[in-house]
Order: sequence, then C-alpha cells, then structure tokens
Amino acid sequence: MLEATPMMSTPKCHPIVSLHPDTILVKRTKNPVSPSIACSLPRKNFKITAAKPEFKPQNNSNPDDENKWLTKKDGAEDVDFGWLPAFPHVLTASMSNFLFGYHIGVMNGPIISIAKELGFEGNSFLEGLVVSIFIGGAFVGSISCGSLVDKLGCRLTFQLDTIPLILGAIMSAQAHSLDEILFGRFLVGLGIGVNTVLVPIYISEVAPTKYRGSLGTFSQIGTCLGIIASLCLGIPSENDPHWWRIMLYIASIPGFVLALGMQFAVDSPRWLFKAGRFDEAKEVISKIWGPSEVDKAIEELQSVIKNDGADLDSSWLELLKEPHSRVAFIGGALFILQQFAGINGVLYFSSLTFQDVGITSSALASLYVGLTNLAGALCASYLMDKQGRQVLLIGSYLGMAISMFVIAGAINFPIDTEITDNLSILGTIMYIFTFAIGAGPVTGLIIPELSSNRTRGKVLGFSFCVHWVFNFLIGLYFLELVEKFGVGTVYAGFGGISLLAAAFSYYFIVETKGRSLEEIEMSLYQSRNNIK
Repeated sequence: MLEATPMMSTPKCHPIVSLHPDTILVKRTKNPVSPSIACSLPRKNFKITAAKPEFKPQNNSNPDDENKWLTKKDGAEDVDFGWLPAFPHVLTASMSNFLFGYHIGVMNGPIISIAKELGFEGNSFLEGLVVSIFIGGAFVGSISCGSLVDKLGCRLTFQLDTIPLILGAIMSAQAHSLDEILFGRFLVGLGIGVNTVLVPIYISEVAPTKYRGSLGTFSQIGTCLGIIASLCLGIPSENDPHWWRIMLYIASIPGFVLALGMQFAVDSPRWLFKAGRFDEAKEVISKIWGPSEVDKAIEELQSVIKNDGADLDSSWLELLKEPHSRVAFIGGALFILQQFAGINGVLYFSSLTFQDVGITSSALASLYVGLTNLAGALCASYLMDKQGRQVLLIGSYLGMAISMFVIAGAINFPIDTEITDNLSILGTIMYIFTFAIGAGPVTGLIIPELSSNRTRGKVLGFSFCVHWVFNFLIGLYFLELVEKFGVGTVYAGFGGISLLAAAFSYYFIVETKGRSLEEIEMSLYQSRNNIK
C-alpha cells in the first residue's frame, strides 16, 4: 500500500512516513490457454507452482447477464462497464487512503508552528517524536487489524476504525500541550495502521476478478489526492501560525464521510461466506459481480472456505507453517525491499534537488512530487490488468534503479553544474513516477492476492508491521548514511537494492492477473489440508 511521501522539512532525526499507496479500471484480454506458471529459486522448498484450475458451474449462466454491463455499438463491444457496480464501494473504502495521505502531508509545514505554540521549538527530538509517533500507532493498528477483520468483517471494522481517526484529529487540533498532540497523533496512527491493512483486503475481496488490479490502485490514488489536498490547504499556514488547528479539524471530516459511506457499502462476500451467512454472500455477489457469476463464485468459495465459521479462527502461529509462511515471507520481503530501495530518502532530498534549479518553495516542490506520484498511480490503474502485477513490479524497480544510477552518476562525476542539476531533477521525477507505477501499488495488492482466505488478514497485518518498522529505521538513519558516505554513494546503493528487488520479483512473484482469489489459492496452496 505504499506509496510515497512528500518531502518533509523536518529535523535530521525525523523518521519519514511513507505511503502505500495500492486503482481504476482496465480491460483484461481473454486468454484461451490455461497457463502453468512456475516461480522458484534453486531451493526447492520455496518453489511456487500456479496452475489455473478449471471450475464448472452447476447451472448454465444466461448470456444476457454476462453482457449486462456492456454497451454495444454497430454490433461490436464499445465500453465495458462491468467495474461500475463495485466502484462506489471501492471508492468509499479509498477514503481511508485519502485520510492516510492527508495526515502525512498535514505535518510537513505546520510542525514549526506547532512546536512554537506548544513550547518545544528548537527541540529536534520532540519535533521528530510528534511526527514519528504516528508510525508507532500505525504499527499497533496493523498488528491488530487481522484479528478484527476476521471477527467483525471489513464493513464494521471500517466503521469502528473511524473512532480513533476522528478523535485523534480533533484532539490534535485542540492540543495545548505536547502530551495532548502526541496522544492525538498516536490515535490517528492507530486508525491509519488498521486501514492500510484493511483497504487492500476489502478491495481485493470485493472487486470483480477482471478489474481487481485496476480498482486496487484506488488506494494509492486516494493517498496521492490526500497529500495534494493537505499541501494545498497548508498554504495559508505560511502566514497564519494557528492555521494548523484548522487543518487538523478538517482531517476529521473524511472520517465521518467514511463511517456514513460504509453504512451503505457491501461487506466482503468472502467474509460473509466464512461467517456462514450464505444467502447474504450470494446477494452481494449478484449485486457487484452480476447474477451470472453467483453459481461459479459460490462453487469456488466452497472449494477453499468452510462456511461454518471455522475459518474465522485463524491463528498467528499458522504463519509459521507452510504454505502461509512462504506468503508471509514474500510480503515482508517486498516491503523491506521497497523501503531499502530509498523512496523516503529520495523524497526527503527532492526539496534540495528542486532548490538547485531555482524552486525555493518547499510547498511547490512537494506539489510537483505529489502530482508526479498521482500521474504514476493513474498509469498503474490502466496497466495493472493489462500488463500484470509481476511485469509492473519488475519494470518499476528497473526504472527506479536506472533513475538512481543517473543521479549518482551526475553527482559523483559532475561535468557541468546545469547538466548535473537537470539530470538530478530528471532522475528524481523518473524515480517517483516509476515507483508509483509498480513498487507502490503492486506491493499492497499482490500480498492479499497470494494469501489464503483463511489467513489473509494475518498475512497483511504481519507484512505491514514489517513495513512500519523499516520505514522508521530508514527515516532514522538515512541522513547519517548520507553524511558518512555521501548522497551519490547512498543513491547508488538504492539503485543496487532496486535491482535486487527486480530479481526477487522475477523469482518469487506469481502472476495473478485475471484469476479469482480462489483460483490462486487452489493453485498455490494445493490441498485443503494445508490450510486447516
């Protein structure tokens, strides 16, 4: 879900929070061949084979139902609106990511005014603590989300999670002491931590198979829009030292919208089936996937899920057993590689890079970065179901590596000041754009797709906890590495890690484009005995 932050004008010790961003709609071409995909390392115990199983629905579907959402012109298919029934529900869930982006951007400029008004101006440790305690709350929220979503379902968990989001924003806005704003920021982080896990689960389980990739990128698009909104609303803070309170009050509004919107949204049909609410699951499937999909979907669900409530009692210890441990390893490794590929560091130094070419306003530089990130996310929404997850992930990391090497070369082997500055700007923009196309949205989408219905919440919770830990560590030590080795050397290191991430994606990631979650689970997990 990740995912990029704007530059932060924060002290040296500040950990920098990153995004996850994770979509819009695309058309998948039909492949008449049922491929067999094998991704393996030399070690046999990590071999993944994903052969697509065939399902034969008991009842023949009505051809008219299949074309329900197709507009025909001159006897040919013109526009496919099959994504439309699920769109409002995905859009509502993506409001959580809008909040995520907003709360990341809301502290960029006002932290100086906050420190001055609350009496800790000049204390870089306390200023950093106000920013980084958000990560602590997010870690706790992520680890708790798996159990919450198993017991309560996505819809109710969304609504309950708006409580810390709303209270945290209001408490931060009304803070008159350091303790109050720290507690408010922790509550906000707690809510964001739950949502970063919950949104990819919900979208992956609600979206039709054909559009799951495109709709999945809505989380990243929401995050980008949240950052841009906070940057735009933060402009008056340059002249009004108390404007930060208004900005934090505004942050509570999307929480109310999310709580109300979820009252009208559907719950995950997979969770309803696991909970034994069989008729409700069929009703939701008919509503958002179409009546013709009900029989096939129910048959697939029956092949991998118990509908007596037994699958609601998954344990964290199951992640230590195969095949769940393999997916948890992939999820954690993807987020570690994402962080070590340098997204936070590049964003932190991008303000200095823009200053070198005359863009002295940090807000304007942040806006350029936010718009670049948004453009990449929109491209990802178009390409996700066309090119596939693995191709985008590999291409994204290769693009990030090239970008880092371009900047490192310009810094370490300067020819002309103007050329160096231009190459640095080009490399920075290219890095952020290529990150937003794959490494950001694909990471948050592929993990729930590879997870089993039984342990999806736990695997996502573990993976995002790993993300928050390494997010914190990279933000904490990045500047020390720069001081010791230099920007060019550190950027070259980021490029090397990006190449490693591309290789990891080639060997470990199974293509999930155009395949239902149940098809993926059956092919990866093989037998039901492995997931009991």
